[in-house]
This record gives sequence, structure tokens and C-alpha cells, in this order.
Amino acid sequence: MGDVRWRWRWVGLGIAASKKGAALLEGMVHAGSTCLRRVAEGRRRSEVQFNRFLANPKVTVERLVEGWSAATGAAIGGRHVLAIQDTSEINFRTTRTRTRGLGEIGKGVGRGALLHAMVAVDAESQACLGLVAGEVWTRCGRVEVPHKKRPLEQKESRRWIKTAGAGKRVLESAATVTMVADREADLYALWALVPEPGIHVLGRIHHDRSLVGGGTLTTIARQWPLAGSQRMALRERPDRREREARLELRFGVVTIARPRDAGALELPAQVTLSLIELTEPDPPQGVEPITWRLLTTHTVANAAAAWHIVGWYRARWVIEQLFRLLKKQGLHLEDSQIETAERLLKLVAIAAHAAAITLQLLQARDGRSGEPASLVFTADELGTLNALQMQYAGTTLRQQNPHPWHSLAWAAWLVARLGGWDGYPSSRPPGPITLKIGIDKLRLLARGWGLRNVCMP
Repeated sequence: MGDVRWRWRWVGLGIAASKKGAALLEGMVHAGSTCLRRVAEGRRRSEVQFNRFLANPKVTVERLVEGWSAATGAAIGGRHVLAIQDTSEINFRTTRTRTRGLGEIGKGVGRGALLHAMVAVDAESQACLGLVAGEVWTRCGRVEVPHKKRPLEQKESRRWIKTAGAGKRVLESAATVTMVADREADLYALWALVPEPGIHVLGRIHHDRSLVGGGTLTTIARQWPLAGSQRMALRERPDRREREARLELRFGVVTIARPRDAGALELPAQVTLSLIELTEPDPPQGVEPITWRLLTTHTVANAAAAWHIVGWYRARWVIEQLFRLLKKQGLHLEDSQIETAERLLKLVAIAAHAAAITLQLLQARDGRSGEPASLVFTADELGTLNALQMQYAGTTLRQQNPHPWHSLAWAAWLVARLGGWDGYPSSRPPGPITLKIGIDKLRLLARGWGLRNVCMP
């Protein structure tokens, strides 16, 4: 991440010379919260200014989203970038009489906003390079026309194509771009329209598509020979405990046929792709076996290339971390008490930017960033960190801060120690909550450090 520019204090939010917007973004990162009172540190004037900023009609969600990529473009030059897309539902508290102007989300059991984001990730290090593009919206009502009878431009799923198009413009200096998405993005239009020289697509299938020449995606791989197997750690999910699985690999080339959906007749009649199938032959008793089928425009020459592509798909974990940082493991966006949908949507757009910056700070703890700490921390905070370095320097090599002095990684290590992490390399890395606690403590200590030379009467 050495090329990432951390000057988010001056970049702003897509609005030229917006000091209030930059201050709000910076405050969210430092406070670890979207609560305007906390971000304003109890200063009534600042809180009023932040509210006025969100209420300003010249401050639009579209311009805020455009500002996401202001620092990203400089970080991706010459890299293979994974452009990972996903959508998150932001569930704000509402009642029948207090809808806050928000539409339905999920299966109609709540109201809130939807955030669709694309994040740039280095394909080799999996370092977050910043946000690229996306959308923030709330639904205006239910659509009566059946999904399959609507053209793409009238479906919410158009966001996958639209965001991919915007991402191409931001990522044009990358050596290679691989657009990565989960099953929801399994759209024939995505496979047919997005790929071009230097731009690839990688995703997990949702539809069992018909193949030219007969058969379907779920049946064709059974005819292919076993290409190898590996043991793989599976991350914990709401419906699955963390565990290790032995997965068998098969891969080959498939040609999918155009579906009969509305609007699809203008698309190519067929698209040729690579299919990678992973299956779990011996799952634990009572556990549903893992089956992943990935489609990609990348050529899969051998088993090693297939496993490499699987690793790129698993980097989707980065955007899942981003959404966790937005909610209960970070900024607590869903706790916002702002009353109107217009302001809430703007808050979501700014909070997504703040979460991306927070994620980059989290990754700095692993030494992925070569940026100086001065680009994120104030002089008083750096003075405090210098003092903490002496306090947390252990007597053995394993207890020492392993990162270059005054680098961002050095500062992140100390913030994690301040948040309660023991500092041992063998321990589990500090998470967002630990770092948030550390940043809160650092800010309090830094205030005292700033008063060290003040003469009391």
C-alpha cells in the first residue's frame, strides 16, 4: 500500500474546498462513530455546522460518492486490482408513525438505505486501496411488474453494470482489473458487457445456466477429471462456524446461452467463460458440504491458476470487513438519530468513505502500509505515541514494535496495544473494536500531552 495517499483531510468529498465535509469525514474516522455530537466532540457549533452540511441541497449523494475515488486513482497504477462489489442494507430504527422517509429493505420487515460499493484491493497483498464507485439509495415503493418482465434499466440489479462502468474510468491506470462479485451479480449482461482487454470478471454462479451444446453449469463439471484438492480455512458466517475443509477442484471451459429475459435479446447469443468448481467430499457429520462454482473471463491453464483465482474470489472478505466497520464493529451507522432520509443517505455516503479509511488503518497493523504516521495522526498524538513506545517496549524481541519508527504501521501497533492487545505475534491480530478503543484512549491522552507546557497560574 505504499502508493496509497492518506491525505483525506484535504481531499474532501467530491465538493471543492469543502472544509465542513472534510472535517466531518476526519471526525468520523477519529471518533469511530457517525454520531454527529460525538464527531463534534460536544462542541455545539461544530454539530450545527455538520447538520447544515448534510441539509445543504448542493451537497448531493452523487457528488459524495464521486469523492470516494479521489485518492484511489493514485494508488492503483500498474497493479492488478481486484474491484470487489457488494451491497449492504443499512437498517435504521423506524416505527409505523416514524418512517423517517425511508423505504423497505430486506423482505419488508424493516426500513432503511441500501449501499452498493466497489472497493479496490491489491490482488497480491489484498491491501485495500480505497473506494472506487457505487450508489446509495432508499426504495420509493414496491414494483408491481414481475422481475423477469422488466428491462435491466428498470431493475435494481443494474447497479452491478453501472458501477462496473464507473469503476473502469477510475481504474484505467491499473495493469489488470478483475471485477469480483458474489452470486447476486450473476447477470448475463455482466458477463456479456463488462469484460474487455485488461478488464476481467469473476463471480459465483446463482443461476444454473443452460450451455450451448447441452447440459447446465451444475452438471458439466461432473464430467471433468479431478484436478487436485486442498485444505482451506472457512471463515465464520452467521450460518456457518469457522472450520477447515478439504475441497476438490475441477475446471474447464463453458459457453453459456443467452437467457430469454426482457431486454436480453440485444445481448450476444452466447458467452464463453472458465468454470471452476470446488466441492467438499467429506464434510463433518450434520454439516452441509461446501459447493462453489465460479465463473471467470480469465483463462484457467492449470490447477495452480485455478487455485490462484479462487484466492482472488476469497478476497471478497475485504468488502465484508468494510460493511462490518460501518455497523456494529465500528461506526454504528444504524444507530444514527438523523430524522430525514435525504440526510441519512448523505451520512451513509460519508460513513462508507470513513469506513474505508478505517479499514486501511486496520490493515496497517500488519505492516502493509509504508506511509508515515503524520499523514493520519496530529503532532500531539504522535508525541503521545512516542511516550507510549517507551511504555510498551518489552524486554524481548517478540514484545517490540516491529515496524519502522513513525510509520503508519508503527502507530497502528501502538494504538492496538493501547486498546488491549498483548502485542505478541502469535496472538490473534487486533480487530476494529480493539483499535477503536485504542484510538479513543489516544485522543484523551493526546489532549493532556498538548497541555504539557501550559503554565498554570
